[in-house]
Amino acid sequence: MEKKVFIDFRNCIGCRSCEIACAREHHGKANITLIETSELLMMSFNCRHCENAPCMLVCPARALYKDEDGAVRVKYQECIGCMFCSIACPFGTPEFVPELKIMVKCDLCSHRRDEGKLPACVTTCPTDALIFASEEEILQIKVRQNLAKVEELAKKVEKIMGGTT
Repeated sequence: MEKKVFIDFRNCIGCRSCEIACAREHHGKANITLIETSELLMMSFNCRHCENAPCMLVCPARALYKDEDGAVRVKYQECIGCMFCSIACPFGTPEFVPELKIMVKCDLCSHRRDEGKLPACVTTCPTDALIFASEEEILQIKVRQNLAKVEELAKKVEKIMGGTT
């Protein structure tokens, strides 16, 4: 079951802990970026590890691949640094490292996943705005949240109406 990092924008406070944790894990290079879109809204730009990843499709060196967990990763020894992956990515997340002449991107902290740990950005987020889960798990979370809202609304209606509904 493929897992990804999902962002609950309602919980993000823009503290940038995710960026710092990612940079700590990846030799000073953060593969997640928070963008402030307004005074009240932060957006996270990180690899979505697409099912049919355009970056993989356009790579002439076939340096991008999906690992067993569904993370799109770079075979650095095969990357030719052509930047096609960054152009094809709808989020523009692969970045060129001039010193190494290769592309880098989020690998969902493959070294941490190998140890049974969550990606660093998810572990570090103080408000649980980042969730490492499959799409099915996210749907289950949303159903539970919506049911809780319906139950809360029913209680409010019951209180207003002065009895059972």
